[in-house]
Amino acid sequence: MTTITSIDQLEALYLPAPVAASTVKVAHVMTPHYRRLIEASPFAALATVGPEGVDCSPRGDKPGFVRVHDDKTLMMPDRRGNNRIDSLRNIVRDPRCAFLFLIPGSGTTMRVNGRAHLSIDPDLLESFAVDEKPPRSVIVLAIDELYFQCARAIIRSELWNPARHVDPATLPSPGEILAAMTENAVGGESYDKAWPERAKATMW
Repeated sequence: MTTITSIDQLEALYLPAPVAASTVKVAHVMTPHYRRLIEASPFAALATVGPEGVDCSPRGDKPGFVRVHDDKTLMMPDRRGNNRIDSLRNIVRDPRCAFLFLIPGSGTTMRVNGRAHLSIDPDLLESFAVDEKPPRSVIVLAIDELYFQCARAIIRSELWNPARHVDPATLPSPGEILAAMTENAVGGESYDKAWPERAKATMW
């Protein structure tokens, strides 16, 4: 296997160098256009890093669930999940953090890199409440840089094309996966049947 071991090798492989459109789009404070993209997004991937390595977690809510607090700060509520707190554990130990926003129907994605901390300020938590249920913490991201990503990945994947959607029945279910990994001690058909109601009751 031939491996790239230097930046010079890497840059030589990816000639020509990026054109202006790939570099001038980078901002270090929020712009009106970038704000519109973030406020239209109902989904973001949250990337963090810690002593054990990197982690990427899906985050979703109503469009605009990530709040543009000011031109250097984003706020993401930590909605209910599995309580593994992998991402949050990383942020406490290493503030480096990134958001990748997707917008259904659009090929444009938004990348935001920065440094985060967790806030449990009562007033802030209450401001993110849904159905009178506030999040337990809010991820506060100080923006280092942000920019849009071109649509090639979305186009190649046909992500928003209904004809390409996969029938969930053709995939292993969470219950099947858990049962296979635990010799049927956890999961199974009963897990899958109970999941919709359990999720509905614990969404917020």
